[in-house]
Amino acid sequence: MFKSRYGQVDTPALLIDEDIMLENIHFMQNKANQYGVNLRPHTKTHRMPELAELQMRKGAVGITVAKVGDAEIMAAYGLTDIFIANEIVGITKLERVKALAEKITIRLGVDNEYQVDQLAQVFKTAKSPIEVLIELEVGENRSGVITDEALLSLAKYIHKQEKVVLKGVFSHEGHSYKAQDTADCCNLALESQRRTLRAANLIRREGIALDIVSIGATPSLMQTEIIEGITEIRPGTYIFMDAGQGNAINDYSRCAATVLVTIISKPTEERVVFDAGAKTLTSQNRPAGICATEGQGLVKNSNNIRVAGLFDEHGLIYDRQFRTEVEIGDKIEIIPNHICPTCNLYEKAYLVSKGKVLKEIPVLGRGKSQ
Repeated sequence: MFKSRYGQVDTPALLIDEDIMLENIHFMQNKANQYGVNLRPHTKTHRMPELAELQMRKGAVGITVAKVGDAEIMAAYGLTDIFIANEIVGITKLERVKALAEKITIRLGVDNEYQVDQLAQVFKTAKSPIEVLIELEVGENRSGVITDEALLSLAKYIHKQEKVVLKGVFSHEGHSYKAQDTADCCNLALESQRRTLRAANLIRREGIALDIVSIGATPSLMQTEIIEGITEIRPGTYIFMDAGQGNAINDYSRCAATVLVTIISKPTEERVVFDAGAKTLTSQNRPAGICATEGQGLVKNSNNIRVAGLFDEHGLIYDRQFRTEVEIGDKIEIIPNHICPTCNLYEKAYLVSKGKVLKEIPVLGRGKSQ
């Protein structure tokens, strides 16, 4: 029951089930098509240009990234329409953005005048202006403008610039991860969408044209409608899902990525030790909400058997029945709590299907966080 079909792969290893991944890609693309919005997937989840290109072939209009390094590696491998959904600060980084802008279509997020001033300085001699989107804070308590006054002040400030052009607004309903249940998740997401659209309309009333109204988070977009006026969605985790996302939809069969590990010890009547720790299986978890996770991962094909702890190179499971059903040398699969940081721990992933290894995919964006 627990033994993996991919025993030919050495461990620890990142596996991607091609069939499940393609179903996930089709699901979100079909949803975007249904509501008439653009899909711009966030590739920080996988950091693999090959998969970003696959998402484009299936209908995405471009990709989203989090860092300049992400954008550089994606552009180097042929991705030509990139949005950095983050506030990039620093002349050195913005010079790199300028270099990218000479080759591809690239936009980035802003939420303050300091950034705009730096962009104006860097792009002063550029042939074309840089396009930006204002980030709106909708409940995650992270970055983004909060008040109407700050929103309109920043929009007007950008509108005065010659080499910085306001293209739209964007938000991330990350607080939906902490929703109490599905209904609460949908309510939070719809309210975030309404606030984002309202922000766009406030700016438009000032005579400033906007093309893009962008939102996105996987747990909400798996379940929530998209209101009229939203033009773009930016989910990321949906391509693989993970234990947290599985909790949100009460279905782990959509989890395409797992970590293959080998049982290396059974020192007590309940303890099982495997050969993957914090260096290969992220210890990140969420304490509350629909994406809340227990332990440090879920044993695939189990009845809620969780990884109890991680050392650097060892993982621990405490379960008497499980211990009797596995042997030292068996290989099992762990569904990570959060797949995005897990992918960043690997140099390559194994694309698999129906017991066969199809190919290796390099994680070329690994560590490109600068």
